[in-house]
Amino acid sequence: MYLVLENKKEIISVQNATYIYRTSAEDEAKETAAKAVNGVQDVSLSVYEGEFLALVGHNGSGKSTLAKLFNGLLLPQSGRVTVFGYDTKKSDEVFEVRRRVGMVFQNPDNQMVASIVEDDVAFGPENIGVPQPEIVERVKWALSAVKMSDYADKTPTRMSGGQKQRVAIAGVLALKPSVIVLDESTAMLDPQGRKEVLDTVKRLNKEENITIILITHFMDEVLDADRVIALDGGKIVMEGTPVEIFRQEDKIKETGLELPIICDLAHKLADNGFDVDADNFDLEKLGEEICQSL
Repeated sequence: MYLVLENKKEIISVQNATYIYRTSAEDEAKETAAKAVNGVQDVSLSVYEGEFLALVGHNGSGKSTLAKLFNGLLLPQSGRVTVFGYDTKKSDEVFEVRRRVGMVFQNPDNQMVASIVEDDVAFGPENIGVPQPEIVERVKWALSAVKMSDYADKTPTRMSGGQKQRVAIAGVLALKPSVIVLDESTAMLDPQGRKEVLDTVKRLNKEENITIILITHFMDEVLDADRVIALDGGKIVMEGTPVEIFRQEDKIKETGLELPIICDLAHKLADNGFDVDADNFDLEKLGEEICQSL
């Protein structure tokens, strides 16, 4: 697994990055390293071309702060973040960083800037000076990629949460990024909306080779990730494939997270004598194994 990733191009490098939120001089004076929360502390990691990376952690673990460091929305107070070789701290390079890393945030309503879907998707390319004929083509491609072509002339306000978020992803796609970061982008959606968004980003990862960085606290969303990184207290506490992470049930619970339902069920069945694969994430296959062991 890691050999495969290491043979791919490193496109984001985070080197000993620290960002700690401070609200006042008084708070800063009182703050100690032990109390530092809602930020990241001395984090190092690499992101590789074409991978599906999941960042997980409870609220306040630092995952959203890390997401904002990836495209220069926040700058590390110490350490360094580079994207395709561009340094996020260099003002003359930050445009190139943001052109390559697109962000999709939690609330789709906050990302809508136009009353018509195709106008909303065109907003980004227009603002970076893309020629009009190319904008038209980009909008058509982006809406097709998220399966929202039929809604091009509709108003976003009448759509479901999942549909709105897919339009938001289309708006990012129209900028032609190499990386899409989804910062808790499914947190406000119902199960169907979450499925729509996840199916979309998985397809973009596989078919368009777009690197996906999914930030979430829903552990069932990371089952298909290439790699999972768990944060707690602003630091990386676990890293591995989903199978490797979910084997560490006690450590997962220590970080305030829970096993996906399918994994929890498989573990409990195996612990109670059923001849099942405790690392199986496929519900249909698990059902077959249960029947065979009866």
